[in-house]
Amino acid sequence: MMDAPIVVNNGQGEADSCVIWLHGLGADGHDFEGIVPALQLPPELAIKFVFPHAPMIPVTINNGYVMRAWYDIFAMDIGSKQDEAGVQKSQRWLAGLVEQQIESGIASKRIVLAGFSQGGAIILQTGLRFDKPLAGLMALSTYLPLADSLQAEKSTANQSVPIFMAHGDSDPVVKPELAYRSRAKLEQQGYALEWHEYRGLQHGVSEQEIGDISQWLQNVLR
Repeated sequence: MMDAPIVVNNGQGEADSCVIWLHGLGADGHDFEGIVPALQLPPELAIKFVFPHAPMIPVTINNGYVMRAWYDIFAMDIGSKQDEAGVQKSQRWLAGLVEQQIESGIASKRIVLAGFSQGGAIILQTGLRFDKPLAGLMALSTYLPLADSLQAEKSTANQSVPIFMAHGDSDPVVKPELAYRSRAKLEQQGYALEWHEYRGLQHGVSEQEIGDISQWLQNVLR
């Protein structure tokens, strides 16, 4: 049983769109809560932001220490041996959360999946396989997990989904090379993505990036 997510509303009136935003390893749903006012979105965009908390699990790379994580990480080279079962478990959970938003009255085409680092890996895993068309996928400082299974598992419903990928060129956690490989894999599979790279940025989100995110969200949810 996961803790209830944090919900932040932007704009006036009842929300007709939704952004589900997943945090990174060891953080929680509060991590990106403060980004909503920083995005300075126009009030006519009535968006419900949903910030879930990952479950508490032991993480191998941190000596089995229990922390919030969407899946286990076995090695420093996070693109090597992967926790396939853990990734797929979070995929099923996120797909269920999207379905809840649809049942609440928000059309799938008005739902954006966003995520940072581990959270970004899960939104790519889930969004590209989801069987209803989504508004967009926002993958920040992250990589494509279980890339070899994408061709067989991807959904035609999201073959043309807008994808925003952003990365710092000095990221010591998710190395830029892994992000480049992920971008290339997505392009080989026919996905059109908007790529942003930030000079000097490590494993985080910059002011310039927040501006780019705001513009992209307005484009896909206008």
